[in-house]
Amino acid sequence: MENEDNVLDEMLREIAALLSEYPRAIEHRAAVIQTTGKDPELAEKLMKAADTMRDSGNLYLTWAKHYAALAAGNTDALSDEDETEDFDV
Repeated sequence: MENEDNVLDEMLREIAALLSEYPRAIEHRAAVIQTTGKDPELAEKLMKAADTMRDSGNLYLTWAKHYAALAAGNTDALSDEDETEDFDV
């Protein structure tokens, strides 16, 4: 069971990293578009999308951690506490 817990923990770290990088990549693309002056509306839309993806990622990660805790046998996993800061998202 401990090995399974380690797998879930590692997957959570990988998910958190991707969820953190994705909005940054969108923001970078928006900045390139803004700098080149190609499409200011698209750049603004992408910046809003990055914020939305960041918020969605935080929500997703909170639920993923919840279920990982349940899978590890932690019956106290029903906490309302936002633990996304643990993964720096």
